[in-house]
Amino acid sequence: MTNALVVIDVQESFRARPLWATVSNPDVVKKAGQLVDAARAAGDRVIWVIHAEPGTGGVFDPESGYVRVVDDLAPAADEPVLTKTVHNAFTTTNLQHLLTVAGVRSVTVCGLRTEQCVETTARVASDLGYEVTFAIDATATFPIPHRDAPAERGVEELLADPRTLSAEDVVTRTEYALAGRFATVRTVAEIIGE
Repeated sequence: MTNALVVIDVQESFRARPLWATVSNPDVVKKAGQLVDAARAAGDRVIWVIHAEPGTGGVFDPESGYVRVVDDLAPAADEPVLTKTVHNAFTTTNLQHLLTVAGVRSVTVCGLRTEQCVETTARVASDLGYEVTFAIDATATFPIPHRDAPAERGVEELLADPRTLSAEDVVTRTEYALAGRFATVRTVAEIIGE
């Protein structure tokens, strides 16, 4: 086994937030599921990563009940589910150890948020020497407020602010930043050969 699929933060925490209504790719769960099915069929390792913010009282606090893989997908009994507390999937987990023990040299990454946890994981994986495939249409993100925007604004206020960076622009920027530098950017169809 030389390839692994790393499914990052495809968890109920995101769907519990009002911002979910603005998700850039409503099919992200379906697309991630297609990658999972293809990886399993190929005998590749599938590793699930979820994000937790213990003690915060929010939807990423394990006490909320939302810090779990989305109900639409189910990790198999032999597929590890790692919990991270930072943006990349390596620093606070044993992901690198699992990949090394399994003889993995290339990883495919997908999940939430395109420019945040998935991109950061792709960059770290590349720096660690892995060949990285970034499954662009199996990622999703949300509009990003300007750095000077007031905190805790509602979705309508966020979208009405002309300084807000659209989710589509975030995805495009990520493609440009990663391609040819940190990862090969591909669609799910390109990855699974449809």
